[in-house]
Amino acid sequence: MKIWQVEIDLDVINARGNNTMSEHLGIVFTEVGEDYLVARMPVDQRTKQPLGIMHGGASCVLAETVGSTAANYCVAFPTFYCVGLDINTNHIRSMRGGEVIGTARPFHLGKSTQVWSIEIKNEEGQLVSVNRLTMAVLQQKQI
Repeated sequence: MKIWQVEIDLDVINARGNNTMSEHLGIVFTEVGEDYLVARMPVDQRTKQPLGIMHGGASCVLAETVGSTAANYCVAFPTFYCVGLDINTNHIRSMRGGEVIGTARPFHLGKSTQVWSIEIKNEEGQLVSVNRLTMAVLQQKQI
C-alpha cells in the first residue's frame, strides 16, 4: 500500500537538508519504498560522545529526521504539515564507526496524529536502536 501523498524525489529531500542539522551530521536519504523511507548517517566525530561511541542523541536526530520527513509526505502539503510531539529511543548496540541506516515505517496515519517506527541498524543489518516517533498533523493557518 503506497502511503505517499506526492512523489518523493530523494534529491529534493537531501537538498532540503542543506544548512540544517541533517547536513551537519551527514544524514543522507537513500531509498524510498511504498511504505518506508531510509536515511544513512556516519558514525564519526560529529556523532560520537566522549567515550568514542555514537551519541544517543545522534540516534534520536536520525530517527526524527527520517520519521518527520516521511510524515510530511503522508499529508496534503501545504494545507497540512507535521511536527514532532514525542520520541522514544531504546539503544540496543553501540557503534564506534561506520554508518547507521534508519528506516521509517508508519504504525498509524491519522487525521490529527501519526505514529512511526524507526529502526536504526548498522551496515551488517544488526539492530542499533528502536525508535517510536509521534507526530502532530497541523493545518496551515490562513493569513
